[in-house]
Amino acid sequence: MSVVFVAASQLPTPFAVFTMHGFREEATGREHVALTLGDVADGAPVLGRLHSECLTGDALFSLRCDCGFQLEAALRAIAAEGRGVLLYLRQEGRGIGLLNKIRAYELQDGGADTVEANERLGFGADQRDYAICLPMLKHLGIQSLKLMTNNPRKVKGLGDVGIQVSQRVPLQIAHNPHNRKYLATKAGKLGHLLGNQHQGEEEESA
Repeated sequence: MSVVFVAASQLPTPFAVFTMHGFREEATGREHVALTLGDVADGAPVLGRLHSECLTGDALFSLRCDCGFQLEAALRAIAAEGRGVLLYLRQEGRGIGLLNKIRAYELQDGGADTVEANERLGFGADQRDYAICLPMLKHLGIQSLKLMTNNPRKVKGLGDVGIQVSQRVPLQIAHNPHNRKYLATKAGKLGHLLGNQHQGEEEESA
């Protein structure tokens, strides 16, 4: 996977002043960003998150998912640590794209869960490609991650493309009436480790 570094700049946020690194996939033209804080190239495992773009959750404050809440929580955790990395990957809707995600939402409005909706549209439950992360992390000098995720499949997916995860750090967000079924589906069908708060909710929401 050919990913090229383009430029870097400072990015002041409410949490910290990060360094923003821009990358471009040569094959697709898709653009990705890494935010770093502190010395991430010293060889020690780096607190980090691989966050897939979610326009509705990250920018439009959607309560249908937990994406925007996880993005903010991850940036706060990195700021508190004083060192870390967040890769913001342009893989909307677990890789199906924004318009197909809206189509999937329409199916969910009719009763389908997030996995069923993707499958009815002819997609897999998760079509993200983590191979793009390896050249980004290598450019930043990061050798291993303390990965903020509730998804064991993400840990395995990173290992499969040669990225070392030294530790999985839970990143759990409280549910709301709009995302209870979504979170229950993530736990029940996608294997996300969300603790006891969502056990049984998949049946309640069905």
